[in-house]
Amino acid sequence: MALTDIQVRNATPREREFKMGDSGGLYILVRPNGSKLWRMKYRVAGREQKLSFGAYPLVSLKEARLKRDEARVEIGRGGNPARRKRKERIEEEIRAGNTFAEVAMEYIEKCAKEGYAESTLKKARWFLDLLKPTIGNEPISEVSPHELLSALRRIERKGNRESARRARSFASRVFRYGVATLRAEHDPAQPLKGALVAPVVKHYAAITDPKKLGGLLRAIEGFEGSPVTLQALRIAPHVFVRPGELRHATWDEFDFENAVWRIPEGRMKSRRPHQVPLSRQVIALFEELGQLRGRQGLVFASLTARNRPMSENTMNGALRRMGFSGDEMTAHGMRATASTLLNESGLWSQDAIERALAHQDSNSVRGIYHRGQHWDERVRMAQWWSDYLDELRGRA
Repeated sequence: MALTDIQVRNATPREREFKMGDSGGLYILVRPNGSKLWRMKYRVAGREQKLSFGAYPLVSLKEARLKRDEARVEIGRGGNPARRKRKERIEEEIRAGNTFAEVAMEYIEKCAKEGYAESTLKKARWFLDLLKPTIGNEPISEVSPHELLSALRRIERKGNRESARRARSFASRVFRYGVATLRAEHDPAQPLKGALVAPVVKHYAAITDPKKLGGLLRAIEGFEGSPVTLQALRIAPHVFVRPGELRHATWDEFDFENAVWRIPEGRMKSRRPHQVPLSRQVIALFEELGQLRGRQGLVFASLTARNRPMSENTMNGALRRMGFSGDEMTAHGMRATASTLLNESGLWSQDAIERALAHQDSNSVRGIYHRGQHWDERVRMAQWWSDYLDELRGRA
């Protein structure tokens, strides 16, 4: 017999919960605490399923019957309303915190747990800051290619073409993460690859003429600034690593007995560990530096805080004070100097030079094969290069 509203309203709780049936599988569950909950039971493939419709009197008898009828229509069409509701609840939980900015921060935190370098994480946060004003508060699933393009062109209009290009790449990674975590359906950054103005390729200024290089090396010897900066300037041309890799070097990375500097993957642009063979001259320069400031922590620590490396502008600033303009020579340009002159010497294989520069091989299989190769050649090349630099410095 179908229920009446008076019966439901007057139902009093008992020591144990009990059911009062209506029709079509609908019933109300009366609990000892006095709550009255609408339920519906039905069968799918012979298995009993249950649906919840809410609590009385918030959901009236009439409303409960309407929900029951809707469910019966869905069941009649082959659906399963209980399973659908569970999926919807899970999706709703996943979508909590679903703005672009929130998903981006979650992605960055994931990268941090996976061991990405702090410099990489810092850049990711910076790209997020660039995009926040326009799409940061938008649900990630609702950001359209047009909205993202507008955000990127806002960066581009300020003359920051390279930043706009990298921000698009960062956004694409965030959207793909959103797709993987079921909070977005597609990556709106993908079709925008060719929409931005291509940045002008800027090469780091570098001296590649042997005579001028000799002049630079003599100027470094005459540098009257900080002894730590002087040693960094002396060492950089010999090892030709990236300035950040040199600035963040720690004493425990060096094995002077075996003449090798092992740089961990977290500091390498290629995200692979890198080994640098050390010539006699380089070992002597590091020994001088160790006598000056000890052999603990950072090799090139800041003068004001020993737990921080020297500023990224320190070596470039020193070059300017020595009279070398930004269009003539940069700290990063030491790599181009070495690459050019080592290749022009004709004494060393291109693979050995590329390994020394820690360039990532575009052919992944070839890169894996060659990763451990050419070490003996690189050791000989490192000593030859240091001897050559000494020769150039000594020429008047």
